[in-house]
Amino acid sequence: MVGVSSEPDPHASTGSRVPEEASEPAEAPRQRPRVGPRPMQKPGRTETRMKDMLGALLILIPIALLLVGVTRSCTFAPTGPQIDPNAGPSVDAPARLAEYARVSTFALRVPAVPWRANSTDRGPVEGGGTAVRTGFVTGEGRYLRLVQSDATEENLLRTEAGATIPTGEGVTPAAGLSWVTYRAQSGEPFRIATVPNPGPSAPSRLLITGSGNDDEFRTLAEATLRATPLPPGAGTN
Repeated sequence: MVGVSSEPDPHASTGSRVPEEASEPAEAPRQRPRVGPRPMQKPGRTETRMKDMLGALLILIPIALLLVGVTRSCTFAPTGPQIDPNAGPSVDAPARLAEYARVSTFALRVPAVPWRANSTDRGPVEGGGTAVRTGFVTGEGRYLRLVQSDATEENLLRTEAGATIPTGEGVTPAAGLSWVTYRAQSGEPFRIATVPNPGPSAPSRLLITGSGNDDEFRTLAEATLRATPLPPGAGTN
């Protein structure tokens, strides 16, 4: 009797599973390249400061150049602004004053000064009278205006200085006359003197104002008083 082998069959099923081999981890999906513009990033504090400084410089440079140009063309002095003595219009003051004398009711004087005359005019005075004006640019670039008139001192001052009469400061002697001195709020002086005229002509008044200094004022006052008066109606037939 053939005996039955008691060794287990290696190929027989024992009811238990053979463990499966461990699977490899799945490969991570590759990131696709970004398409389109990158998102905007807030600039750093240093970059912002530099941009602000550059922007401020671009604004300040034109302003500085403008101020330099203005300073070169016009300088300021305690007695008023200075201008180029050779710039601006010129007029023949002696010829103009001779024309005005033909229709004037008072004598006119033509001062001989080493300055350029840049304006002349003749017009009424508020309250009565007539004013003949001559403007000069001094050698230092300051301005003086000589006004000859038959009006009263008050009316002449109101017309030349404006509605507000300047404050009186006393008397300034010059060219043998006593000039009553007034000062406007702007600092501009107004000096008025009464001058006798030859013959039957009534006394007239002289007013000098402008940014000229005291020496230039005296130069114009003396030149005016030295000049030979043109009598009223001079040159008429």
